[in-house]
Amino acid sequence: MNIDHQLRSEIEAAVVALFGQPAQAIQIQPTNQEFEGSHTLVCFPLTKLSKKGPEETARMIGEKLSTGKLVSKFNVVKGFLNLSISDEAWLKVLQELVANPDYGRQPSTGKELMVEYSSPNTNKPLHLGHLRNNFLGYAVAEIYKATGYTVHKVQIINDRGIHICKSMAAWQLFGNGETPESSGMKGDKLVGKYYVEFDKAYKSQVKELVAAGRTEEQAEKEAPIMRMAVDLLQKWEAKDKDTVDLWKTMNGWVYSGFDATYRRMGVDFEKLYYESDTYLLGKEEVMKGLASGVFFRKEDGSVWVDLTGDGLDQKVLLRADGTSVYMTQDIGTAILRFRDFPRIEGQVYTVGNEQEYHFKVLFLILGKLGYAWAKKCYHLSYGMVDLPSGKMKSREGTVVDADDLMEEMVTDAAAQTAELGKTEGMSNEEIASLTEMIGLGALKYFLLKVDPKKRMLFDPNESISLQGHTGPFIQYTHARIRGMLRKANLNTGDRLTVTDYPSGLHELERNVIIRLSQYPSKLEEAAREYSPAIVANYVYALAQDYNQFYQSIPVLQETDAGKRGMRLAFSKATADVIRSGMRVLGIGVPDRM
Repeated sequence: MNIDHQLRSEIEAAVVALFGQPAQAIQIQPTNQEFEGSHTLVCFPLTKLSKKGPEETARMIGEKLSTGKLVSKFNVVKGFLNLSISDEAWLKVLQELVANPDYGRQPSTGKELMVEYSSPNTNKPLHLGHLRNNFLGYAVAEIYKATGYTVHKVQIINDRGIHICKSMAAWQLFGNGETPESSGMKGDKLVGKYYVEFDKAYKSQVKELVAAGRTEEQAEKEAPIMRMAVDLLQKWEAKDKDTVDLWKTMNGWVYSGFDATYRRMGVDFEKLYYESDTYLLGKEEVMKGLASGVFFRKEDGSVWVDLTGDGLDQKVLLRADGTSVYMTQDIGTAILRFRDFPRIEGQVYTVGNEQEYHFKVLFLILGKLGYAWAKKCYHLSYGMVDLPSGKMKSREGTVVDADDLMEEMVTDAAAQTAELGKTEGMSNEEIASLTEMIGLGALKYFLLKVDPKKRMLFDPNESISLQGHTGPFIQYTHARIRGMLRKANLNTGDRLTVTDYPSGLHELERNVIIRLSQYPSKLEEAAREYSPAIVANYVYALAQDYNQFYQSIPVLQETDAGKRGMRLAFSKATADVIRSGMRVLGIGVPDRM
């Protein structure tokens, strides 16, 4: 029983019965917590039909709805009609919810979507910013899957360009043949080490050249290690065998390291795209656009697009020497993906908000090239993550490493779990699995609960707390419910039935059922807004509502069989929805902790 749909239908019927014609739009919203009720009808737009003031209009509709079985009572606040749904209706909602093991998840719609996330450079390990990126992209993909889409998770690996050549140059100069095996380092960390070494040597050489009389600009171009990196890039583009072999070797080290990090993050990809494969297609498309007059060539031979008519500026697509820019390869990548997956409705790019202008330009260019699907592309823009100690600075070697942060979170979770002393009877493997779930759950939840568009401060100590707006608080609520169900001899897979309730629902019981009824619409809203924060905050609110109920109303101690059965049923439904909601966020919930 979908309360929202049924209520809308009854309101529409009431408006026709009272005022003789249908309303163009019915505006229903959640009731403000200050007032009694669960749904509020905004009556101001309906005064044109009623020919009366908003309060009188609201009163008339409220009285009409109260004659049925759905609405039990109402109150009017100015032009807002606050409606209380009958306990009978809420119990029917609970009956259907309990009977549906896939509650909240929609059947297949036949629609397809592509979500890109991660997309790292191959010159350094993944860091805190990548964690937010991966968790966001993965969660958006899972939310769309829950709403009936087939979702293709992909990433574009920035495996070419001057950045990897810098690491290659430093390794040639300082590496002495060092490998991940000989050093005992993860491959991505080893390559990142030489990226930092490049930066140190480069700054030192620039300083020496400036001291010798060069200008800053001259010194930056003439520094020997930079010239070496540029030479490596030119050799790579010319397909020099030794250069390409070294490039493949060092990138291979990085990919192996990335894979280990992704496994611990709990994210996956259906297909990987590489810039080294897509940039040539982008160049072909630019040349086609030049031939058709979409782009133009300047006197120095560079190719540009003029977007001044769209309120932007001119953008270079091919340099004077014919080499491509990031925009060029992104054009090629977008086109290739639609060729690979022709049924997708659009692409979602999970990329930091510093690239907002880039994606505006990209989508405009694709549209000018005649690709209608460009309008269905979306930039999932997100803000930077700061720690209490300040901003990350990757080229100075002070990056907040993703592996180190995940390990720290799991270590803190292990210490907290040991301090609570609730692991009696658990094996070492079970304890390790539990602390991994709590530590990574705390990290993921804290990064996902904030609206993606907002810059955020990640506080590791706050995130791991069992109290407050945290993942462990939600996980503990789930474990508490599962523990209670075990005492009642109910297993995870058992389905319960809701019999006739012997008396009216308690307000705290009703609050939980109302919250449970909102889960499908919250998933849909999160998909529509590309915001896992909507699901994260919903699950937290559900856990809060349940804990208020649990602390005030008996469940196992209830002697009335009807009440006990109903409370067990909606306790289990709460645990199931918490598990489902956290799952789409990529977070596990334990059965005990």
